[in-house]
Amino acid sequence: MRRRTFLRQSGLAVAGMVTAPYLLSARRGPERYKVTLLHTNDVHSRMEPFPAQAGDLAGLGGASRRTSLVRRIREVESEVLLLDAGDILQGTPYFNLFDGEVEFRAMEAMGYDAATLGNHDFDGGLPLLERRLPGLSFPMLNANYDFTETPLAGMVAPYRIFEKGPVRVGIFGLGVELAGLVPDKLYGGITYMDPLAISDRVAHHLKKEERCHLVVCLSHLGLEYPDDRVSDRTLAAHSTDIDIILGGHTHTLLREGVVVRNAAGGEVHIGQVGWGGAWLGRMDVWFERNFKGRCITCRAAKVSP
Repeated sequence: MRRRTFLRQSGLAVAGMVTAPYLLSARRGPERYKVTLLHTNDVHSRMEPFPAQAGDLAGLGGASRRTSLVRRIREVESEVLLLDAGDILQGTPYFNLFDGEVEFRAMEAMGYDAATLGNHDFDGGLPLLERRLPGLSFPMLNANYDFTETPLAGMVAPYRIFEKGPVRVGIFGLGVELAGLVPDKLYGGITYMDPLAISDRVAHHLKKEERCHLVVCLSHLGLEYPDDRVSDRTLAAHSTDIDIILGGHTHTLLREGVVVRNAAGGEVHIGQVGWGGAWLGRMDVWFERNFKGRCITCRAAKVSP
């Protein structure tokens, strides 16, 4: 079913979705299912709100405020996934003093369901991640880094499948090439693999073999570049089985997301919400009861008092 037709028949006028309050749950009926994806990226150890001298970001963000916003959304929506697209670490003294413990504990307290690794998450070296990852209450996902010859072998999964009501959601992670971004000694032993080839295999497996109704990529590739580097836009156009890309790395604020046509002519929705935890991204996905039709809306909310 075409997106506009589905919206109209479901009572979800496009203008209404743009102007409706961020916390408002759209009217539901027995003919459809709904899953809500909340996402962050490039939080960079910012546990407190931005200071007054931070320009447009002044007063925004903070782990406590984000926790409250996520809690309020969960009180309204029954099927929610909270996800992060990397660069959790590095950027404030919290990282320098506590080696990632504060950041990861805050994410556990918020109830994150999954995250992927960004290049700055290696700034403490593999020993830091070796200490932190095994005790996490949520999985760290990456499909295009080979950790076999490193202390992280077996600690990072390529994907994870979540069941939200009757909806199966497959989520996998992709990371940017570390060479040139991270000193060799901090990630030594990790083999970088082509994200386009890997994503083809993983997304196909999730969609066709695992029978996931929704395939989501947590990407730390970056939204787009003026050169031939692989980006989220490149990935979306190349793919056939990815439905949503929640991105990071380029610190791009997409207030309503972007849509790219994939290799089969279908829609891939891309979201990214700046940096520092100043914004919380949200994608609501509605499925017809028989899973023949689907509608996705995307928007971001300021994390503010």
